[in-house]
Amino acid sequence: MTFDVRWLGRVPYREAWDLQHALVADRIAGRIPDTLLLLEHPRVLTLGRHASEEHVIVPAEYLASIGVEVIRVERGGEVTYHGPGQLVAYPIVKLGERGLLIQPFVRLLEGAMIATAATYGVTAERREGYPGAWCDPGSTLPRKLGALGVRIEQDVSYHGIALNVTTDLDDFGLINPCGLQSIGVTSIAREAGWPPDRSVPSTASVEEAASRFAESLGRLLDERAADRSRDAGDRPAADLRPGTPATTVAGTG
Repeated sequence: MTFDVRWLGRVPYREAWDLQHALVADRIAGRIPDTLLLLEHPRVLTLGRHASEEHVIVPAEYLASIGVEVIRVERGGEVTYHGPGQLVAYPIVKLGERGLLIQPFVRLLEGAMIATAATYGVTAERREGYPGAWCDPGSTLPRKLGALGVRIEQDVSYHGIALNVTTDLDDFGLINPCGLQSIGVTSIAREAGWPPDRSVPSTASVEEAASRFAESLGRLLDERAADRSRDAGDRPAADLRPGTPATTVAGTG
């Protein structure tokens, strides 16, 4: 099954948001194949549909003074930080055509983040009840490596994941990541012990990680398709047909 992968570089959040809406409409209409947008954003905070603004812990005046916009969007989850050095991936995927329910799709995205981290020698895992990719999730201070929050409209996904590669982790001090106060935030650069000159936020580091993420997600989708073809009892997702209500999956910051 075709999968159009697009590397966009650094793109303002609202520009990428508008592009997602246009591509979702095209995918619903069958004008384009499944599409994966790979990019990074300038510094921005996004709030899920029902997220509390209390999790933005610095004054609005300060955010304005440093050029950080706060935008409420239609995905699930709480507040999320995006910025240079962070890989953002927006999969525009027609789930029913791939026989996917929402939760298995979320697990595929988590698996792709985990597999991407592994290519750098970084061990990440799932954390039950908290979507994303985590380092030492069972410890007293789990460290969040990658965030996840998606929305499904008429069987088509958008929004997606944010994986910290060379992200400036100090910027997470602007928020309670994911609305949680008792977690740490980390990056591939920190976990892999990269030297300072390699750990500076850069579009080049994100582009390299984007290629690895796309390969990992494609492989996982292919493996799932192969499993379905061997399993006569596996059926397409009956509750994700076009025309069903929009659905959000609560993501984390």
